[in-house]
Amino acid sequence: MTEILLSTAKLIKEFRIVVDDGRTHSVCLDLQPDLGDDMGPSALELCVMSYVGCFATIFALTAKRMRIPIKDLEVDVKAVKSDEVGTITEANLIIKVNADASEQRIQKMTRLTLENCPVEILFEKAGVKTDYTLITTNE
Repeated sequence: MTEILLSTAKLIKEFRIVVDDGRTHSVCLDLQPDLGDDMGPSALELCVMSYVGCFATIFALTAKRMRIPIKDLEVDVKAVKSDEVGTITEANLIIKVNADASEQRIQKMTRLTLENCPVEILFEKAGVKTDYTLITTNE
């Protein structure tokens, strides 16, 4: 099945831009205070935000399919933008999960998430070096 995603970007003022998802949701983008009004994340920051948001969503979906109850999940990312290349070249994820499952099952869930996360796949195809640290607790 092919899915078509629609989005529109509208310039509001100077570097402030509103982007929508073609449905009913929108986000304000802007540049940092030295260039813009700092009214929202930059497009590149939104890209990084999309990465952790997508990873967390696919992780939760994978947990549900594997029937693993998640008590808590937090995904942090540190992305490195190279001045030489002009874009993100590295992304390091820290995945903190508290779930009723063995370490082995959580590692499997993480591997499946990495294989099925659309934004992870985009980053991989773009040549972004990604790695992750998995921190598990079972409280």
